[in-house]
Amino acid sequence: MGRPSWRVASACEIGTSHVGSGTPCQDYSVQATIQTKDGPVLVVIVCDGAGSAIHSEIGSWLASTTFLELVEVHFENGGSLVDIDRTTAADWIGRTADRLIARAKDDDNSPKDYSCTLLAAVVGDQAAVFVQIGDGAIVVSHGGEDGWNWVFWPQHGEYANQTVFILSSNAVDELQFDLAPRQIDEFAVFSDGIERLVLHAATKTVNDKFFDQMFAPIRASTARGLDKTLSAQLQAYLGSSVVNARTNDDKTLVMATRRPR
Repeated sequence: MGRPSWRVASACEIGTSHVGSGTPCQDYSVQATIQTKDGPVLVVIVCDGAGSAIHSEIGSWLASTTFLELVEVHFENGGSLVDIDRTTAADWIGRTADRLIARAKDDDNSPKDYSCTLLAAVVGDQAAVFVQIGDGAIVVSHGGEDGWNWVFWPQHGEYANQTVFILSSNAVDELQFDLAPRQIDEFAVFSDGIERLVLHAATKTVNDKFFDQMFAPIRASTARGLDKTLSAQLQAYLGSSVVNARTNDDKTLVMATRRPR
């Protein structure tokens, strides 16, 4: 009997500060299941545009789709998940930055106008690759009593609203990379807009209760891949007064499970 298929809920909701200022949502996410020689691989990418960058909504869209294309090409050319190393990830980040710079030139704008962060999870049957530049986080569950654990702690500078972007001069140096040679059946990727809801900054721990509750309907889902109904419900929740009372930023959350129903 084969492994259960991935069930995914994904949503991106504009923050109240952006609504008030008339600016667009600057978050963007993509997810895709790629059939590889070693089995299916789920890829989730979340990008968050810099608030000070006037075209960062384009940057986050272009960065996420470009990075996904590079991952797809890697597997189309016969690569394995375990072949991906930090050098490979840094090359993909460099190519993604080049795409943003080229777009800026085409639009006659400054490259910094397209600045954004990037979080990527590439999860196969027996291994996973995680890549991050900037804030937001990826959390994983190994089941049982282990609870939820973050892969990388969000990258913040001296001040809470400071972070690293793909187009930062030190992006490659600050790139966080991990090849996890183990089976991961549940994970979530989110932008910094919901950090206060799901992470405990003082203890650097994950809000287990939040994710246990949020994952319950996804674990029960009969969908294969993206569950559109749960995704719509998730977006409504991210736009609710309960969440907006805690954060006024754009909010993106992608949750995936392949635990048995």
